[in-house]
Amino acid sequence: MIGLADVRAAAEGLAGVANRTPILTSRTLDGMVGASVHVKAECFQRGGSFKFRGAYTKIASLDRDARSRGVLAYSSGNHAQAVVDATRGYGAEIVTYDRWAESREELGAQLAAERGLELVRPYDDLLVMAGQGTTALELLEEVPDLDLLVAPVGGGGLMAGCSTVAKELRPGIRVVGVEPETGDDTRRSLAAGKRINGGVPRTIADGLQTPMPGELTFEVNRLHVDEIVTASDAEILDAMAFLFDRLKIVTEPSDRHRSAAGRTHCRERGTRGGRGLGRKRRLRPLRRAARRRLEGGRDRRREARTDDIDERALRSFDRVVAVGDLAEHPAAQHFLDSA
Repeated sequence: MIGLADVRAAAEGLAGVANRTPILTSRTLDGMVGASVHVKAECFQRGGSFKFRGAYTKIASLDRDARSRGVLAYSSGNHAQAVVDATRGYGAEIVTYDRWAESREELGAQLAAERGLELVRPYDDLLVMAGQGTTALELLEEVPDLDLLVAPVGGGGLMAGCSTVAKELRPGIRVVGVEPETGDDTRRSLAAGKRINGGVPRTIADGLQTPMPGELTFEVNRLHVDEIVTASDAEILDAMAFLFDRLKIVTEPSDRHRSAAGRTHCRERGTRGGRGLGRKRRLRPLRRAARRRLEGGRDRRREARTDDIDERALRSFDRVVAVGDLAEHPAAQHFLDSA
């Protein structure tokens, strides 16, 4: 288990390395849900995702021997890229695999054992969870009177870290997780009281295509999460277009299902609401991308970026191996360059 002290320690390690991302507001969005909404824009984090927080926190804890042997990470894109960023990309090797026929967890463990590498898991690690929790720590430092915290749930690392912070700093806060409609393994697992493997779901939110919750994250989330709700792919696309229209930010499906379900969650509890305001000309290319993603076929591959980062970042790695399938934002090409 992790606690607030672990997250605060992670925040100290990330100071001056990770970006303290902005918190955005929209009067239109407030009016739609009948509440003040504060959006923590992790799309402005290094690598474009909160994943850098957990990856750096874990890697910074490794001793000299582990660093000299190298690290390995597996993910849909963001976590592996974050590990590459956190190690300055020295000697990075990209290994692709078939997301529908192979297990990245098994492949990652096998490769790490064969090559003597340190495995940096994307969510099922206490240090990774603590690093992700700094997202909520920053949010609550700036907006301490929040009544509801909504976060996406895949393997559960972000939710575990953020829910821990939220419940310790503000015990009365309600914590709601959001999953894709076709990939509600955490919702079903919490209802059953045990982890359920639902297989890899077909959804545009490919960063959340986890078959089941993590072992460690599940134990944390079952204590702190009040409810899990779902969002359809159509709602996710609508939310992406709305945020692009109104907040002028480019987001990925794995994050924007949180906004989609959050609006529905508020409306169903008697607050004012309405549909997202994305225009059809902006939704069409996104829906085409979603259809291509859902109609099957092998995932497209990409090379991970190895951008140079802060000079305080770790440098003493002989090898980095990233196992991944594709970018977590298949519709990004219709907005802006994700770099």
